[in-house]
Amino acid sequence: MKVRYNENAELVASLKEALIRKDGYCPCRRERIPENKCMCKEFRDQIADPNYEGYCHCMLYYKEK
Repeated sequence: MKVRYNENAELVASLKEALIRKDGYCPCRRERIPENKCMCKEFRDQIADPNYEGYCHCMLYYKEK
């Protein structure tokens, strides 16, 4: 298993700036709750699934099998 950034460097830069503006909370989520702190709970749960391969909700990270 490997987690990496999206291959689109422009998207990654934009999302990193948004994370800074939102104090580390997912830029795609409205609520500032612990579950939405990057890496969000949704993606941590997906990482835990050995059969999951794909992007997190905001497409910053990609999990490879």
